[in-house]
Amino acid sequence: MEDDEEPPMAIQIQPDVSVGKNLSSSDAVSVGVSVITGYLGAGKSTLVNYILNGKHGKRIAVILNEFGEEIGVERAMINDGDEGAIVEEWVELANGCVCCTVKHSLVQALEQLVQRKDRLDHILLETTGLANPAPLASILWLDEQLESEVKLDCIVTVVDAKNLRFQLNERRDTSSFPEAFNQIAFADTIIMNKVDLISQEESDELEKEIHSINSLANVIRSVRCQVDLSNVLNCQAYDSTHVSRLESLLEANKSLTTTDLHDSGVRTLCISEPQPINLDKVRLWLEEILWDKMLEMDIYRCKAVLRIQNSEQLHILQAVREIYEIVPARKWSEEESRTNKIVFIGHKLDEEVLRSGLRDCRP
Repeated sequence: MEDDEEPPMAIQIQPDVSVGKNLSSSDAVSVGVSVITGYLGAGKSTLVNYILNGKHGKRIAVILNEFGEEIGVERAMINDGDEGAIVEEWVELANGCVCCTVKHSLVQALEQLVQRKDRLDHILLETTGLANPAPLASILWLDEQLESEVKLDCIVTVVDAKNLRFQLNERRDTSSFPEAFNQIAFADTIIMNKVDLISQEESDELEKEIHSINSLANVIRSVRCQVDLSNVLNCQAYDSTHVSRLESLLEANKSLTTTDLHDSGVRTLCISEPQPINLDKVRLWLEEILWDKMLEMDIYRCKAVLRIQNSEQLHILQAVREIYEIVPARKWSEEESRTNKIVFIGHKLDEEVLRSGLRDCRP
């Protein structure tokens, strides 16, 4: 058996002497959380094992629903949590990573983990095979209890290159559509795993199909989920101060809009408006779309650069389902074109209605 296939070695966990200490403001840095989702069998567990075995020098906590056989941690290594502890089972690994399961409150478990803050660089949250990542994203992104302790870093979806087309075509004749669409639509990074099982031409077509659903996502091809960890750690996808990638994507905004290639009606749409817009009107418009599901449009993700009336600040909009945030990111530079650009990823998007609604936000 090759070294990278062996279960990770466990070591005796040591009491964390830092718990209870007051952290200075310079130390109080939020811990990033990456949510890993994907269809059963896509390779999420392979990705987790790759990280748990990796010689990356980072202390990463991996939160699992349960320790299954596919996670290379022997039962004898697993410690039951203290009585009353939220993190019920854990194992610390020789490379400094921590693996644990959570049976009850995710929020409380995260709080408990970040008490070991000086020991953790990142947290990975592995979801079940059919989990919809949107509720998790909402909790991690804007939960008041967690806001200063942890931050949502990115949503990573692992897809099986060999079987993805079949999964996307499931239930084509019904009114519902596959969970695979949800997982792709919500993702910031998509790992196209098992590309060794299909041809180069098939890989190219599949990547095109993925981008037809979500043009904003970063698609990475992999074999056995062996990817550069910078693609899943510290991506800062929800950080309003880290807007360069969003801006560069929106720069080519017309190419982001996709036609509806699927019966599901899930696609990406980008609209723009050169005139400044009124912030209060934008909020009311967004709430009508996101909360009231105007014309049955179902918005999964929304990202935008906004030109707000009477402001010299470029504003950033991010939305996941019903939760949204508009914040100033930086000053507009003299040479750049001040234009509103909004990307929607969703179901049954009506381009003309959305364009008209944005125009109506002008003062």
